[in-house]
Amino acid sequence: MTVVQGYNPRTGEPFGDPVPETTDDQVDALARAAAAAFPAWSGLPAAERADVLERLADALDGWAESLVAVADAETALGVPRLSGELKRTTNQLRLFAEVLREGSYVEAVLDSANPDTVPPRPVLRRLLRPLGPVAVFSASNFPFAFSVAGGDTASALAAGCPVVVKAHSAHPGTSRETARVVASVLPEGVFGIVYGTSAGVALVKHPAVKAVGFTGSTAGGRALFDLAQGRPDPIPFYGELGSVNPAVVLPGAAAARAEEVATGFAASLTLGVGQFCTNPGLLFAPESLVPALAAAVGGTTGGAMLNERMSDSYRSGTEELAASGLAKQVAAGSAPEEGFSAAPKLFEVPLEVFAENVEKLTEEHFGPAGVVVTYRDPAALPEVLRALPGTLTGTVHASDDEHELAGAVAAALAGVAGRLIFNGWPTGVAVAWGMHHGGPWPATTNPLHTSVGTTSIRRWLAPVTYQSWPDALLPPELREANPLGIPRRVDGVLGVH
Repeated sequence: MTVVQGYNPRTGEPFGDPVPETTDDQVDALARAAAAAFPAWSGLPAAERADVLERLADALDGWAESLVAVADAETALGVPRLSGELKRTTNQLRLFAEVLREGSYVEAVLDSANPDTVPPRPVLRRLLRPLGPVAVFSASNFPFAFSVAGGDTASALAAGCPVVVKAHSAHPGTSRETARVVASVLPEGVFGIVYGTSAGVALVKHPAVKAVGFTGSTAGGRALFDLAQGRPDPIPFYGELGSVNPAVVLPGAAAARAEEVATGFAASLTLGVGQFCTNPGLLFAPESLVPALAAAVGGTTGGAMLNERMSDSYRSGTEELAASGLAKQVAAGSAPEEGFSAAPKLFEVPLEVFAENVEKLTEEHFGPAGVVVTYRDPAALPEVLRALPGTLTGTVHASDDEHELAGAVAAALAGVAGRLIFNGWPTGVAVAWGMHHGGPWPATTNPLHTSVGTTSIRRWLAPVTYQSWPDALLPPELREANPLGIPRRVDGVLGVH
């Protein structure tokens, strides 16, 4: 029997009991159970689904101490960080309960009949309906917020879709314990979990699964994306993949607050041992800022990465970059010698060299490594920025008298980034109505959608229009009297009517 074994990244030693990989027959049973549960779960009034999500949040909070202890042993992310992440996870569930009660997520539209248009318009009623069972792939770097009970699961459950999670191999014990809590709250069949790479493949291919959410590597995401598109019935695959998150420091900002910018960059770069999808791996700055940046990064301490594969990949990738002849290493922080450890590193490359080698120098080295691209003339930046691969974020640091230049830089970044930050750093993704956590390929497989925030629910819904149906046979959201009191667009006018 093949198993998934957890490890303590601080020591490299096995941790916890191994978890058996899920067989194809077990995947089939879980997917079929999700399909059987779909009519009742999707048909449950939104306010009642909201109540279930809040009960799930309360249950997870109740098990916080033991869940965090297991996660810390498997990820080495630390109790403070993991405690905050678990609270973020339960807050996500509560936020989606609010979304359900507010009701605008169904995008209800009511058009009256108009015989005078060409062609004549019948009575039309449109809303979004849940797709069906969803497969969710857990992320390695967020064992709570992007994993078993994380954002993809919360938004899919809110939409009315049962969920089958593929646990990440880096934290099988955390996944198993979290799944136990989730399953104790949700109705039978609404939630399931599988373990092992082959089980994940079988899940994507299963005909009962109608959409997939994924957070992970570009290579892994692309393979599963192709699998989802290659099915006899292709299904949506929403993947959050690689991102270098470029940041630009304009000359005025560099001159006025060099130390503040340098220390802020180093802190964001090395946060979580560089294992955030939004760490700023690419920095454009005047050459005068390099000494401060090097001092700041050189003064940081790395730590254990999530698993041995990531640690080895980080080490080989940064060594290859150093030997490439394109960039020179200008700083290195410290790191423990034991376990799956990684030391922060900073490299420097002139803008002209970078522009000629964009593809090679924008390869993501997952971990605390950054490349500073030095420039002489900021007017040359927009053209280079427009050539960057898709990314989750773009950041601009500017002084008060550089707003025109900052606007030009932002316009270039807006073509490649899903979120633009001004005089801040990209790490930290608020769970909110206005958040967009996405971007063009390879940041995501679909730049229209977000994996964080309330509109992430839109991924698991599809529109249905009812034409000329009697009012009594319509879903409550579309009935003339608006019995749920939700926002709707009636004859083109948006309001609660």
